[in-house]
Amino acid sequence: MKTPLFNGLEKRGSGVLLHPTSLPGIQGIGSFGHEARTFIDFLSEAGFRYWQMCPLGPTGYGDSPYQTFSAFAGNPYLIDLKTLESVGLIKWQELEGLKKLSQDKVDFGALYTAFWPVLRVAYERYLAHPQYISETEHKAFEERNALWLHPYAAFMACKEHFNGSAWTTWPKEARTYTAAKASGLLATLEKSMGAWVFYEYLFWSQWQAIRAYAKTKNIELIGDIPIFVAADSADVWAWPEIFNLDKQGLPASQAGVPPDYFSEKGQLWGNPLYNWEAMKTGGYKWWLGRFERNFALFDVIRLDHFRGFDTYWEVPAGAPDAKKGKWQKGPGIAFFDAIKEKFPEARLIAEDLGDLTPGVKQLLTETGLPGMAILQFAFGGDASSSYLPHNHKQNLVVYPGSHDNDTSLGWYTHAPEKVKDHVRRYLGVAGNESDWDLIRSAIESTAGLAIIQMQDLLSLSSEARMNLPGKPDGNWSWRYKTETLSSLQKQGTTAYLKTLNTLYGR
Repeated sequence: MKTPLFNGLEKRGSGVLLHPTSLPGIQGIGSFGHEARTFIDFLSEAGFRYWQMCPLGPTGYGDSPYQTFSAFAGNPYLIDLKTLESVGLIKWQELEGLKKLSQDKVDFGALYTAFWPVLRVAYERYLAHPQYISETEHKAFEERNALWLHPYAAFMACKEHFNGSAWTTWPKEARTYTAAKASGLLATLEKSMGAWVFYEYLFWSQWQAIRAYAKTKNIELIGDIPIFVAADSADVWAWPEIFNLDKQGLPASQAGVPPDYFSEKGQLWGNPLYNWEAMKTGGYKWWLGRFERNFALFDVIRLDHFRGFDTYWEVPAGAPDAKKGKWQKGPGIAFFDAIKEKFPEARLIAEDLGDLTPGVKQLLTETGLPGMAILQFAFGGDASSSYLPHNHKQNLVVYPGSHDNDTSLGWYTHAPEKVKDHVRRYLGVAGNESDWDLIRSAIESTAGLAIIQMQDLLSLSSEARMNLPGKPDGNWSWRYKTETLSSLQKQGTTAYLKTLNTLYGR
């Protein structure tokens, strides 16, 4: 058999899935401040080796990290404003509006109103006093990320100029990055573009400090690359030639998946689809740039919707749901050959959930990437389920549940009696602490990597669910409280996790 392209999981380990927006803090949303370091301390003390998170891009309507304004940029909401206050870019009293926001969850509407004026003040103060940050580092960052940074800054400046509307509604002279440059529009928006570059520099510099701190605690970071990008994004606006667009420059089709476990109408994501032939002709330049950016942020990358690299579900533009569509051929192994050539030591995880075809399984084998198993999907059938622990293999990442699932406690509470009975008999438990039963099962598994949602470690029910696929709003808002981690330590939970991770060689 041909040697797989990439090395699989060679060492056992475990980690926690927590999106940074769920961290506690005073600014209405989690950030790259003290609380992020405290969370890293917890991971280390509990014997974990990884922090996994969702994509870190700038979110728009719906607040989903899987529908962002850029596949490259960072989310300014994650910038720690207390750090800016400590260096003089913000005054403490200017944070009063943010401190009044809910500390229990993210209220994205209220956050939008309170956050951006404060960050704009920081930019104005920087313009008046450039010494607040390292101009050398700022310029180096700008030069190093020129491929995506300038188009993104131009896109966001135009979006501000056109009152937040989607680029598909902008005048013809602004409908693409090339047209906006040629029309002279961008020359009038230089200050606004500078603000977006500044925000990205702040995001980058703070994230690098977090990553460096994680390294001192032997914690590695797992990021997430969604296969598709949002229709209203700098990517489609700046690189229309690599997408499947019609003669008017609008998406000719949209991404989704057919009816499945989550939805009887399928999932209509609405993302534009790629022109894979054009990408291949161009040497996959945009994708390789995307990987380069993400490897500068993370140690390991999870590829969301891996099956789309083999075949993807194409839905006609304007369709009301994803029931009617057709499977199209993806880029296949040639795409991963290009990644291997550019990043020979790349560490990747394939999100291979769902009904997989022989072609997807073959691609997984050829790449050598570890796939995923969700324990919540394992029960209710027979012993052949690949998600049941006795069928796990070493090159696999196991989760009790992921960000798209209910919490383990919520799942078990609402599961049919047939499923509950299977859980109790298979795990040999009474079922009165189902969340911890699944946590233990994941850590005990032969799978090389076990990842636990933070909500499960806190024994939370459905009210703490992070995302319900197909629900257009109200997702992504869960946060834990400042005192949570110290409570876990006092209760002995942190020590118990350390014991489990040590006992099972993680």
